[in-house]
Amino acid sequence: MAAHRLLIGLAGLMGAAGVALAAASAHGADASRLATASAMLLFHATAILAVIAVLARGLLHGGIGLVAAFGLAGGAALFAGDLTLRQYAGHALFPMAAPTGGTVMIAGWLAVTLAAVMARK
Repeated sequence: MAAHRLLIGLAGLMGAAGVALAAASAHGADASRLATASAMLLFHATAILAVIAVLARGLLHGGIGLVAAFGLAGGAALFAGDLTLRQYAGHALFPMAAPTGGTVMIAGWLAVTLAAVMARK
């Protein structure tokens, strides 16, 4: 399915960005925000891959599971992007970008729960 491939690609990009941010936080002075952004990207990239794997087995409701996976990707991108921009440029992506990303991630996790409850198997 095309959406699955897209999500796998996004997870790969998120993982690569997470590792790059981890390296930057390890070698940069006062880069604590980057460690948090790195952790969010790495954790949610892995979660997206897990959601895709569980979707393929039919253990999640298909549509809700896809929405959940895209929510995890979008929320992590907003959260990590905002923290990274603050670190390097000194300003936010847009007002409330990190909290919005966090809220979208929470909604994504709740959608995973709903997709599990509504699964046909």
